[in-house]
Amino acid sequence: MSKIAFLFPGQGAQTVGMGKEAWEKFDTVKQLFAQASDIVGYSIQDVCFEGPKEKLDSTDISQPALFVTSMAAVEVLKETNPEAIESCAGVAGLSLGEYSALAFSGAISFEDGLRLVQKRGEAMQAAANACDSGMVSVLGLDAEKVEEVCNTARADGEVLQTANFLCPGNIAVSGNQASCDNVAAAAEAAGAMKVIPLAVAGAFHTPIMDPAVESLRVAVDATTFSNSNVPVYCNVDAKVHSQSDEFGPLLVKQICSPVRWHDSMNAMLADGYDEFYEVGTGRVLRGLLKRINRKLKTHGTLDSIQ
Repeated sequence: MSKIAFLFPGQGAQTVGMGKEAWEKFDTVKQLFAQASDIVGYSIQDVCFEGPKEKLDSTDISQPALFVTSMAAVEVLKETNPEAIESCAGVAGLSLGEYSALAFSGAISFEDGLRLVQKRGEAMQAAANACDSGMVSVLGLDAEKVEEVCNTARADGEVLQTANFLCPGNIAVSGNQASCDNVAAAAEAAGAMKVIPLAVAGAFHTPIMDPAVESLRVAVDATTFSNSNVPVYCNVDAKVHSQSDEFGPLLVKQICSPVRWHDSMNAMLADGYDEFYEVGTGRVLRGLLKRINRKLKTHGTLDSIQ
C-alpha cells in the first residue's frame, strides 16, 4: 500500500488562469475564493483568472493568490478523490507553500493562513523594493561548487548565497543585483549547464529580507496555531514538526533561511513516502521529485479537471 504525501507549490508557480476551471465546476471553490476576497480586500479570482501577468507576479499579490489556489485544489480533491485526502500521511510546502501545508494539516485555519500570507507578501515586497536584488538558478553544479560560485561572484560588501536547494543539480542563489549579475560567468567557468535569472522581486531567503522579519513575527505572534493532524516537513531544517509551538518560529526563520527542499524530499523518501500529489497549480514539484527518483508515483490536482 502506498504512503501518500501532499506537496504545495511556492512562488513562481503562478500562471494567469490558475484555479478558473475548478471555480467554474465546484461550488466549494467558488465559496473559498469569495471568502478569500473578503479577507484580502480585493477580488482574488479576478487576479488569478484574468491577471494581468505583471500584477499576478507581484510578490504581495502572487503569494495570497497561490495560497488560495492551493487550498482550492484541496477542495477539488475532496470532491474528486476523497480517498487521497483521507490517506495523506504527511505534507510539505516549498517556501510559501509551507503555509498551505500548515493549513491543510490543521495547524492554522484557512483565514489565519491567508492573513499571514498576505502580510508576508507585503513585507517581502517592501524589503525587495528597498534593495536592488534578485535570484538566479544554477543548473548542473553540486552545492559545494555553487558555494564556490557565490564566493567568486560576490561583490565586496554584498550578499550572495545559496537560497533554494531544490534537487540534484538545481540550486538557486540570492543576493544583491550586482553580484547576481556576476553569477553567469562564474557558474559557466565552474562547469554549470545553465544559469537562469528568476522573475522574482528580490533576494528571498537571505538577510536582505531582514526588514520583513519583524512584521511577520508580529503577525505570527497574533496567530493561533494547533498541533498538526499529519507530520509537516519544514523548509528550515527538513525535519518533521507537529507541535503548535514550533510552527510560528519556523515560519519567521524561513524568511531569511535557505529552503532545504531536496533534504525534505529525501527525508520523506526515507520515511517511506512513495506517492505524491502536487496540490495546487503547475508541475514544478513533480519535476523536482523526478530528478530525485524517477520511479516515484506523482499526481497533479489542477492540470485537467474532469
